[in-house]
Amino acid sequence: MEKFSAFRDPGTGIQPFLPPVPPLENDPFVAILLPIRSILFILRTFVVVVIAVLYYGLHYGLCTLLIPIPLLRRLAEGLCTRLLARLALYILGFAHVHEEIVTRKRGRKLHEMPWNPQAGDIIVSNWTSWVDVLWIAYRFNPIFVMPVVEEPKPSVPVDASVPLSYRPGRNKVHGASTTSVLTRTTKSRSAINGFHPVSLFAMIQAAGHTPEKLSSTVVLPLQELRRSAQRPIVIFPECTTSNGRGLLRFAEVFQGFDVPVKQFNVFIMCIRYDPPTSRRSSPSHPIASSSLNPLRHLFALLSSLSPQLMSVRMLPLSESPSSQLFMVNEVISEPTIDTLSEICAILMARIGKMKQVCFGWEDKINFLDLYWSSRR
Repeated sequence: MEKFSAFRDPGTGIQPFLPPVPPLENDPFVAILLPIRSILFILRTFVVVVIAVLYYGLHYGLCTLLIPIPLLRRLAEGLCTRLLARLALYILGFAHVHEEIVTRKRGRKLHEMPWNPQAGDIIVSNWTSWVDVLWIAYRFNPIFVMPVVEEPKPSVPVDASVPLSYRPGRNKVHGASTTSVLTRTTKSRSAINGFHPVSLFAMIQAAGHTPEKLSSTVVLPLQELRRSAQRPIVIFPECTTSNGRGLLRFAEVFQGFDVPVKQFNVFIMCIRYDPPTSRRSSPSHPIASSSLNPLRHLFALLSSLSPQLMSVRMLPLSESPSSQLFMVNEVISEPTIDTLSEICAILMARIGKMKQVCFGWEDKINFLDLYWSSRR
């Protein structure tokens, strides 16, 4: 939409914050199948409510009783999370999720052992939807953490009515789309003060929102969280959801980490969804609902008629920044303030065949202000 043209990436033409919409097509079967769609919605909603109640009952009831036996409690929590998360995905239309281990070198695929992150390892992923959170919970039963940030400071005043120039180009060093001349930015980069663990439901509700600002929340360095973790840790370096068309600028979440990384493994993956159609809503959730997030988006997925298509591309551990044979200069020309974050962004863009955009979570604050003001 023209009113949001200031948030169109000048290098790729991508607007990463707008919700995907299906193409304008005349599908006569949509109206004919409306009664079936309504029945499916009611049945699916009932099952999802039962799943949510079961999760709360087992996780905060039965598992709480097992506190005196830590090992048994962890096993029970993991089993509960994996089973119910997979059942929820199935009800939402994700009967099959395509997983693939892909080398960062184009045209070559590896047949390695499936990922098996251990306690203290870090999984790095893009973030498009709360559905990502459900799948990761099912697949790895990890610890989700949220960054706590400083208040962003405007660097250049932005007139949202004036579009950014569109200058296509490619970065010859990294192979990712960038701006040939970055005409302006809306926000300067903000510091990450630390992280705090959150529950599965809290992580689902955070989809579409921007990170929390520094408050009374207990904040810990990532290294300290990692050392005490009994499960893998998931990091979303974009710090907010996009519409999945491009990879947002990564926050500096790994400052102080050396590359190659020692003492733990770094697993990099990229999640992608197929575009929406007249019979299938998009799983992408770039904008949080004004209340009871993401209930409205959940209802849209439950009323879809076609199966949802989701693919997960994973970087082999042998090509990860935690491999002791990893060469930094093969990915970036020289180290930066947060070398690991930049490397993860480039590798994720390559294996996921996504373009990097110049916008980050700081820019999304301005976008949301404009978006909600336009709907009043």
